[in-house]
Formats: sequence, structure tokens, C-alpha cells
Amino acid sequence: MSTRPAPELSSSSKRHHFHWTKKIGTEDDDDDEIPPPTAAKPSAIPTLKHSASSITRDESNARKKLPAVAVARLRSVLSSFNRNRFGSSSSGLGPRVVGTLFGSRKGHVHFAFQKDPTSPPAFLIELATPISGLVKEMASGLVRIALECDKKQGAGNSSSAVRLLEEQSWRAYCNGKKCGFAGRKECGAKEWKLLNALEPISMGAGVMPSYGEGERTEIMYMRAKFERIVGSRDSEAFYMLNPDSNGAPELSIYLLRV
Repeated sequence: MSTRPAPELSSSSKRHHFHWTKKIGTEDDDDDEIPPPTAAKPSAIPTLKHSASSITRDESNARKKLPAVAVARLRSVLSSFNRNRFGSSSSGLGPRVVGTLFGSRKGHVHFAFQKDPTSPPAFLIELATPISGLVKEMASGLVRIALECDKKQGAGNSSSAVRLLEEQSWRAYCNGKKCGFAGRKECGAKEWKLLNALEPISMGAGVMPSYGEGERTEIMYMRAKFERIVGSRDSEAFYMLNPDSNGAPELSIYLLRV
């Protein structure tokens, strides 16, 4: 059996899978470390051209993206400004709110405005007007309630004053007639219990049993949706929305800082 010697690999096949390139020295290198000048390989030239063209394309794409990014940021700033222009986001109220009027038969009128039936009241106020008198006014026709407060002295402008819905004391007017004063209230346990009981009701009026311990009275209430219009930092209006969307709102509440 004859054996043949294994064929030797040629020098060209040995270098088939390896492409070595020489590193080009810098001017700081020593003279003895600089390799002798050799002709540049043809394959290196297209690589450099390709890199330069890629950088050029990237720069042009980045320049094209800059206006789009600037426009997007500008839109974001404007939308944030519109949301916070008159403190609507800080007050927690939007263009549509839930308004609740309530009070005991022999007690005073309470107003509460909420973002939704489950949220805490952003504005809760007690008027000196008896609720029985307000009910009579509403039965006779349209009711316009105006609440006025004074600007703080030394504020300079309205932007440095407190938010309108956070004012503590007001002068109250009902259909142009002065009806005493009104004061801001904190939502206590009694108020929360009533508002939670009215949570399933989106619109309506009625009477509820007493909700406080030891109290033997009935609570009159009216709940509806209101449209909120913000004129400035010193003026807001709430218009009760009618279910049939016909005619003027039966109840309107104006907040003014003068």
C-alpha cells in the first residue's frame, strides 16, 4: 500500500482568512520605530471614503432632526404652559367639574367642587345664606351667586397672590343682592361622609337623613356638573350644565378677586 505525502498548503491559501494591516505611526514616534513607507493597499482607500461619507450622512441627518426636536420641545413647553397658565392643574380642576350644594334644613349653604365624585374637594365654602332661602330663589328663576375677595396688599400683581380657589374669606351676592359673607372650609368627616354617600349620583336633588352623630336632621342636596371657565388668575366662573342643553344655566357661581 503506497502512501502519498500530504500536500503542502501554498502561501496564498495560508493567508486567505487573515488580512493584516500595518499600524501607521505618528510624528511623535521615534525614527527607529517608524516602519518603511509602503504603498497603501487599494482596499483601505474605499474604507476611508466610506467612513467619511457615513460621517457626512450622519451630520446631515442630525441637522435634519434638530428642527424636529426643537419643535417637539416647543410644543411640550407650550402645552405645559397652557395647563399651568391659570393654576388649573395645581387646583386639580379641569373644564368640567362636579358641583354639590348641600346643607341642613335650618343650616347654611355649602358648595363643593370636585374633579370627580371620588376626588377630594378642590373648593369647599360655606355661605351665610340659609339653604331654604336659596332653594326658594332657585324655584323662582335663575340664580347668580358672586363671591368677591380682596387682593393682598403689597402683592404687586395677581401672579404673586394666593390661588383664587385658596382664598379664605369672600363677600357673597345672590342675584345682585348682598347676602353676607362666605368662608372656605376644610373637608371634615361629616362632609366626606356626605360626599361619599352622593358618589353614585351624577345629577339630581333630594333629601338625606342626618349624617352626624347625635344629629336628628335632614340634609338637602343638589348635585350637577358644572362648566368651569377661567378668565384669569383673578376670575373664574362655574355654570351648571342642563341635561337638555337648552336655555341658560339655572345656577352660576362667579369667583372674583378685586
